[in-house]
Amino acid sequence: MLRLISRAAAAAAALSKQRNDAVLTSTSILNHQFFYSTKTQTKSSKKKQDDNKKASKSKSKSSDANSLSTAAAAAQADSADDLESVRARARRLAEDDRNPSLDVGPNHRSLFTKTTSLSLLTRKDACTYFKFSEDELNAMLPEGLPTGMLGEFKDSMRYALLVRQSFLDIRDNFRRIVDPSLQSINGPKIRKQIVLDGPLCCGKSITLAMLVHWAREEGWLVLYVPRGREWTHGGYFYKNPQTGLWDTPLQAENVLKDFIKYNESHLRELPCQILDPIPLGEGAGVGLLKGVDSKEISEGSTLFDLVQMGINQMHASVGVVVRLRKELSLVKDIPVLIAIDQYNNWFTFSEYEEPVTIRSTRPVHARELAMVNAFRSMMHNDMMVGAFSYSTAVGKLRKDLPHVPVDARINLPRYSPDEAATVCHYYLRQRLVSREVFSEENWKKVYYLANGNGAEMRMLVPLMH
Repeated sequence: MLRLISRAAAAAAALSKQRNDAVLTSTSILNHQFFYSTKTQTKSSKKKQDDNKKASKSKSKSSDANSLSTAAAAAQADSADDLESVRARARRLAEDDRNPSLDVGPNHRSLFTKTTSLSLLTRKDACTYFKFSEDELNAMLPEGLPTGMLGEFKDSMRYALLVRQSFLDIRDNFRRIVDPSLQSINGPKIRKQIVLDGPLCCGKSITLAMLVHWAREEGWLVLYVPRGREWTHGGYFYKNPQTGLWDTPLQAENVLKDFIKYNESHLRELPCQILDPIPLGEGAGVGLLKGVDSKEISEGSTLFDLVQMGINQMHASVGVVVRLRKELSLVKDIPVLIAIDQYNNWFTFSEYEEPVTIRSTRPVHARELAMVNAFRSMMHNDMMVGAFSYSTAVGKLRKDLPHVPVDARINLPRYSPDEAATVCHYYLRQRLVSREVFSEENWKKVYYLANGNGAEMRMLVPLMH
C-alpha cells in the first residue's frame, strides 16, 4: 500500500513539475513574444507617425501654398481694382477741368485763385487754392518736397495748396525786411529769425517750403534743408581732434550737392570773401590724407568754386560747409535766407555715440556736430527760418531754446472753420467724397473730429456717409 502511495505521489510530483515547466516555458515564450511584439509595434507605429507627420506637413505646405496663392490672387485683384478706380477718378477729374462751374467753394466763392505767382498773392487770396505744376516744383525745390505736401498732392491728385493767412504774414515779414519802404510805425514787428512751431500736422513744413519757393521767385539765395534730421542721423562720423567736434562728411557732401542744384547761377557770381585755407578732415572710410591738412583757396574764387571743392574732395566737405555759413553772412549783393526743416532735431541728442569705456558709451548731442554747430544759432543778423517737425518724434522742447531769440517762435494754428470749409469743398471737387453724402453737417463733423488736423481731415473726408 505504501509503495502504491509513494509511486502515486512521485507520479503526481512529476506531473506537477511537467505542468510547471510547461507553464514557465509558455510564460517565457509569451513574455518574449510580447517584448518582441512591442518593439515591432513601436517601430511600426513610429514609422506610421513619421509618415503621418510627413503627410500632414505636405498637406500643411500644400494648404499654406494654396492659401498664399489665394491671398496673392486676392491682393492682385484688389490692386487691380484700386488701380482701375484711380484711373477712372483721374479720367473724371480731367473731364471736370473742362467745367469751371465745379470750382466753387463755400458761399459760392471760387476755390482757386487766379493769381499765378506767390509774390502776387494778397489777403483776398486767403482760403483759396494756389495751383502749381510738377515741373515748377521740381525746379524751384530740387532738394525735395515735405512729406505732408507729397501726401496732399497724391490724395487730391492735383498740385495745389491752400493759401493761408499765416503764410502771407510770414512772407510779408521778410518782404518788409528787404524793402524797408513797406514798413510802417504801427505795423507788425519785424523778425529776421523765426521758428515755426505748432501742433502736429498744422502745416509748418508746407509753409516753409512755400516761403522758399517765394524767396527763389524773388531772386534770393536760399539754403534749404528739407530734412534737418539727416544731419544728426546715419552716415560716417568721427571726432575731429583739431576742433573737438564731430564731423559727418557724407552729410556735408549731400548738403553741398543740394545747395548747388538751384543756386548755381548765384554762386558763380558771388566771390569768396574769406581766403583762409579750408581744413581737411577724414573721408568716409578712407581716413586722413597723408602730409596734407588744408586746402588753399585761390584769389578770385567764387562760392561756386568753394562748394565744388567740398563736393569733389570729401576730406574738405565738412570744412566747406562750415566756411559756407560764414560766407553767407557776408553776402550783401542779394538777400540770403537759411531755411531749415526738422529744426528741433538740432536741440536734442543725435544717434551717434562716443565710446567711454569698453562696455559703455555716451550719446553725442547735436550741438557737438560740426555742421549743426555752425548753422543752429539764430543769434545773428541773417534771415533764418527753422520749422519744427513733431513727426520725427523728438518730443516737446523747452520754450527758451539756446542761441535762439526769445520772440522768434511763431505758433501756427491748425485749420480754422473757414479754412476747413474750403478744404472740404476742395476735396469734394477732387472727388475724394461723393456729392450725395457731402453736406455742411458732415464736413463740420470731420473738422471737429480731426480737431483741424489737415492730414486727419484728408483721411476722414472719404469716410463720409
